[in-house]
Amino acid sequence: MNALPDSPLSLWLDTYGPYQPEPPLRGSLDVDVAVIGGGFTGMVTAYELKRAQPSMRVAVLEARTAGYGASGRNGSFAMTVVGLGFGTTAMIKGKQFLKDAHTYMERAVDCTDELILREGLDCDRIRPGFLRAATTQGYIKRLQDDIELMASLGFQGIDWINAAETRARVNSPRYLGALWEPRLVLINPAKLVREEKRLAMRTGVQVFENTPVLEVRRNAGFTLETPSGKIETEKLVFATNAYSHLFPDLRRKQIPAFTYMIASQPLTEEQLAPIGWEGFEGIEDARNLIHYYRLTPDQRLVIGGGPVGLTFGNDLYADENLSAWQHLERHVKFLFPSLKDVKFSHRWGGPFSVTLDLTPALGYLGDTRAVYSLGCIGHGVSMSHLNAQTLRDLLLERQSDLLEAPFVNRRVIAWPPEPLRLAAATALRAYLQVEDWFYERDLPRH
Repeated sequence: MNALPDSPLSLWLDTYGPYQPEPPLRGSLDVDVAVIGGGFTGMVTAYELKRAQPSMRVAVLEARTAGYGASGRNGSFAMTVVGLGFGTTAMIKGKQFLKDAHTYMERAVDCTDELILREGLDCDRIRPGFLRAATTQGYIKRLQDDIELMASLGFQGIDWINAAETRARVNSPRYLGALWEPRLVLINPAKLVREEKRLAMRTGVQVFENTPVLEVRRNAGFTLETPSGKIETEKLVFATNAYSHLFPDLRRKQIPAFTYMIASQPLTEEQLAPIGWEGFEGIEDARNLIHYYRLTPDQRLVIGGGPVGLTFGNDLYADENLSAWQHLERHVKFLFPSLKDVKFSHRWGGPFSVTLDLTPALGYLGDTRAVYSLGCIGHGVSMSHLNAQTLRDLLLERQSDLLEAPFVNRRVIAWPPEPLRLAAATALRAYLQVEDWFYERDLPRH
């Protein structure tokens, strides 16, 4: 496996405070289950395995530090969204798939919150609800169509609120109304993933940081080679998401695409007064290439999305993008004129995992001794936690309703090899950009 690049620190990781990583693996170790990846999926899968079978020997191998990847750099939304949203998922995969997927995701949000509350995880957790805001007449129709679609599938609690109601919550002159969904948990992702590391270790999981897996060999079990050690394991979990292509058996199941974020300095009461936002709701817009944003407990505005980065050959050196950061700064002022003079303290980026059909995937890899999870398409905070339970049930070969989820053991369409891979990804991004342009063609440029 190639070395991972250094990345600009996210707000969450930069403000975490002193952190002492676990020592890397040195020498040889025998375990029952090895987990590759120390993010939400890896830490919680290890924890769930130990809860189910306390005598099981479980080790987590993280190439850098816990939360180095998407788990420490994301927008902090534990939400119900799958892929590119309700309408797009129904169009690509069908209404029954959407119904089953949304049922899974409602459970995912609730199980994430349940874990936080049950175990007392210190992660700045709030449950303020979610707004998907419309900024054009076309987006009003898209969102109202989505609400009608979800109601037709039997879901409640996904409602339309008009411009006045939306702006009473968060006052932007751009808001023409919004989809309102109460089921959202906001967290500090770096705090959460490291609390989950602590929780896993408390149950007896061994965690090795700064321990990249250089090679995986299948034999009677598996042999994992690392720079200073080796693990022999009976079973294996690839909790590698956007880094999955670094392993040959997963190389073409997903690609990394890059999203970018910025965070402001703490906002003053004068800056926030015209906006309100007293409920701290999480917000996305109705675009394909969404903007997502929130207020932190110390009143920083955190925003991400918009431009999506792609690389040739799945190169991971794309965590910095000046034009994307400048786009986000302009968009803040477009949404909230009172923040025209706001200063931004943090700028970062990172990869998220994309399957060719824009749908998550998890299941067995080769045989029942190995499992994987990937393709969260930027909405993995809640999904990763329920996926951890699903991976547990797969690996233990237990009867479970989780295994009936539409993401599990599905056929994953392979991305083509280069240069067709980049051409296909670029064409998909271009289509999404053109559709966004069409919806926004009458808005002032910013």
